[in-house]
Amino acid sequence: METRIIKAESLREFTTNERCYIAENYSSEGLSIARARVSPGVTTRKHHLKGVDEVYLIAKGRGRVEIGSVEPTEVETGDVVFIPSGSSQRITNIGKTDLLFYCICTPKFTPTCYHDEERRETRA
Repeated sequence: METRIIKAESLREFTTNERCYIAENYSSEGLSIARARVSPGVTTRKHHLKGVDEVYLIAKGRGRVEIGSVEPTEVETGDVVFIPSGSSQRITNIGKTDLLFYCICTPKFTPTCYHDEERRETRA
């Protein structure tokens, strides 16, 4: 692997169906890193990643994470959340400013690993 520096100002943020904004920082076969931004009062869609472990590194703001059977837990700047593959997850911005966090996935995130649980719930 060669040395690379990716400047934050070069990132392009896009809207997702998950009710948040994503800017991909880095992606290789074994790892991906993306910055997520959730607006105040918004809860992301309940989902899980198949075959991919995910870590949230909270960079700014306050949120409440819901992961599997774990009690909903408040998180804030500097907190780290480990989400094992297959675990149901979502996060709510409970602050007054944007919630920013980094999503670190191993192996890398791909659209095929993402499973929207709310879509499944509405079909039932």
